[in-house]
Amino acid sequence: MKVIETNKLTKYYGKARGIIDVDLGIEKGELFGFIGPNGAGKSTTIRILLSLIYPTSGSAKILGKDVVEFGAEIKQDIGYLPSEVFYYDNMKVKDLLNYSASFYKKDCSKRIQELVEIMDLDTSKRIDDLSYGNKKKVGIVQGLLHNPKLIILDEPTGGLDPLMQQKFFNLLKEENNKGVTILLSSHILSEVQRLCDRVAIIKEGRIVNVEKMSDLAKSNYSRFKLELRNPIEEGLFTLDGVSGLKIENNSVSFMFKGDINTVTKIIASIDLLTLWVEEPDLEDIFLHYYE
Repeated sequence: MKVIETNKLTKYYGKARGIIDVDLGIEKGELFGFIGPNGAGKSTTIRILLSLIYPTSGSAKILGKDVVEFGAEIKQDIGYLPSEVFYYDNMKVKDLLNYSASFYKKDCSKRIQELVEIMDLDTSKRIDDLSYGNKKKVGIVQGLLHNPKLIILDEPTGGLDPLMQQKFFNLLKEENNKGVTILLSSHILSEVQRLCDRVAIIKEGRIVNVEKMSDLAKSNYSRFKLELRNPIEEGLFTLDGVSGLKIENNSVSFMFKGDINTVTKIIASIDLLTLWVEEPDLEDIFLHYYE
């Protein structure tokens, strides 16, 4: 059974586009990345999954249950960390966490203590006295304190220093090793590349690709960078399969997908100083989809 399943999920805000025909299927135990720039539709998709807003058309299910019909019931099994966290400023951290735990039909006290120690969080302080990074830590503990079956993270690492980010990633991997499914929405591509099994790329409200991270990394794209002795003639690398072409003085760089012999024949005719050919990283591939 898929933990998350959407079918032609669509949301319009009046005439403004939210998302269009989003189809996702996320299996139990997956660590799934959801990437795209701000405004692409990531948060809209997540808000529908959480039944915070309703779709214009299409459907979404979590753990086999429709998110509109069974929204309140499903939330018992979801942990959510939004990109921005807002709390009752006058509450102490421990009171807020206990209040959050009261919404679940289980004793969360032991798990709260474990998470507080991992995240190095002072629960005696008032929310208003916390830095942005420490408020984010509160959000992490709050999202995980009930041992959810599904964790949804929307730009989760903002405000966390590198050491705390590492602790957080380790925590996510531990949860994933227990069989917890994780949906990570981010525009920080290195996070997604580091953590996720599969990734969906969303562009202007539509899914443009869903692939295993390993397959995406092994795609037959190559990244070329050339340092030349002399300037090249205009249009030399204007051919099918070339994208992201940049020519600056005697330096040329581009991505290429296709028969590599097509490119090497052109390169052989040039007076080179240096040539680099590399596998692209996720950022290169992502930018290719957005050109």
